[in-house]
Amino acid sequence: MSDAGVTASAGVPADVAQALEAFVGATRTAFGDHLESIVLYGSAAEGALRATSDVNVIVVLRAFDGERAARVREAARLAHAAVRLRAMFMLTEEVRDAAEAFAQKFDDLRRRHRVLWGRDPFDALAPSRAALVTRVDQVLLNLTLRLRAAYVERALHEEQLVAVVADAAPPLRTAAASLLELQGRGAVTPKAALRELASAVVGEPAEATLRRLSEARETGTLPPGVAGATLLELVALARGLRARLRSLG
Repeated sequence: MSDAGVTASAGVPADVAQALEAFVGATRTAFGDHLESIVLYGSAAEGALRATSDVNVIVVLRAFDGERAARVREAARLAHAAVRLRAMFMLTEEVRDAAEAFAQKFDDLRRRHRVLWGRDPFDALAPSRAALVTRVDQVLLNLTLRLRAAYVERALHEEQLVAVVADAAPPLRTAAASLLELQGRGAVTPKAALRELASAVVGEPAEATLRRLSEARETGTLPPGVAGATLLELVALARGLRARLRSLG
């Protein structure tokens, strides 16, 4: 496929590998010498892709030309329909600014990415500590507010609450991984980071909460009557993580 090569044996399902190969080929043809890198990131790069996961890629360009971009439109559409591929198009000169503006996202991206073609634009990328603290705090506060609103608005529709619980997993896990990194820890997967910190910030109930979080994430279901309580437990967990973050100063 590319200089780096993505195969099913590397943890990418065959249909995803096929869609990525088609997208990479079309993108290389369309952008030509304007193209610098194509990078897979998130759960697909980690080899932890689920059936409901998006396949996320960043296309790094030296210049963005509308005519050339139009040539990759159909390949992007087909890849999205086939495997939920979502592509971000970024100029080389924007990478460092984006890492500061979206520090928590790019901190996670730095840990979990795989180059499909070209050089690695994130190899030496490191958002500043101040930007990372600020952004993780924003992510956790925003999640807290959204979860409370969902509890009020959707409490009578348990299946909707299950979806909200499932959607809370990525921001909680990546925030936990960034928090451990800020504490001087490295090379911890987001899921393992949340498991470690949850016990520290909310105690023994964390195990059951995280089990239900994974169940909602992986199956889209929860036992009757527990979605609302789980959502409130996640609010407490987000607040606990935020308090731990603020204690770092």
